[in-house]
Amino acid sequence: MLCEYGCMELQILRWFREVADGATVTETAEQARITQPALSRALARLETEVGTPLLTRSGRTLTPTPAGRIFKRHVDQALDQYDLGLRAVAELVDPAHGLVPLAFLQTLGTWLVPRLVSSFRVAYPEVRFELHQHGEAAILQELLDGAADLIITSATFGHPQVSWERLMIEPLRLTVPPGHRLARRKRIRLAEVADEPFILMRESYALRVLTERLCAEAGFTPSIAFEGEEVETLRALVAAGLGVALLPPPRATPLATSPDEADEAGPAPQLHVTDVNSVRELGLAWLAGRELPPASAAFRDHVLRSAPGLTPQAYRAGGR
Repeated sequence: MLCEYGCMELQILRWFREVADGATVTETAEQARITQPALSRALARLETEVGTPLLTRSGRTLTPTPAGRIFKRHVDQALDQYDLGLRAVAELVDPAHGLVPLAFLQTLGTWLVPRLVSSFRVAYPEVRFELHQHGEAAILQELLDGAADLIITSATFGHPQVSWERLMIEPLRLTVPPGHRLARRKRIRLAEVADEPFILMRESYALRVLTERLCAEAGFTPSIAFEGEEVETLRALVAAGLGVALLPPPRATPLATSPDEADEAGPAPQLHVTDVNSVRELGLAWLAGRELPPASAAFRDHVLRSAPGLTPQAYRAGGR
């Protein structure tokens, strides 16, 4: 299973990665449609080529040795780059049938992302999308790892490898429980709820950092009652009367085309904040040093031209 010049066949590396990720030899062999002994011999030859054991038995599965863990990191990178190369060549030959791996914040999956994908497919109906929803940290990691070509997120990371373009500014409203003493208000100063329990995203989430910064600008540190990882979970906790939160407007359907359309939707009233600039930026990001495959490059250009809050003049002035 070794090529003439001593390099390992890519398929053996894929089998090694599957086993190192927790699949059993039996499962991997069945998936590869080879016998279990044949797979075991291939893995043994790989270890001979590397010069040290890469896997050790732990019950029914094989787990990576310290050398195996180091080797797997490089295998992951090599296979990812090889697959990206295959994809780039395929799209160069036929860009109209390409793939766009896109990651985005969970809150954008009900309105912004469907609208952008739908309008793009008018011109490129055969392009496929691979969609992932995460928080900011996981989205950035997918971009850095090459699992996503593009990400739509709220954070301007300032990462040296990342190019980021603002698409729009989204308001954050003070969300209070139904029946709350402030529920009938339309506007409020954030300082007025300094003594209220707050429901926040977990640490490292951009919305958590922004909320704490806005509270500091209003002159107080929020008292944290609950933490969560999804905006809709926070909204439900507020609706249950467990605290207040700064959240983007709820978007029940993709038909909400401006932030104000959804301000009064949902069971938890949302109040306009007047004493601090309660907004967050939403933007599109990609790796600065990597040329995007044609389909992803076309989608990037489409998003930057058509996103709400970004005029054609601003797009041209942005420097891309």
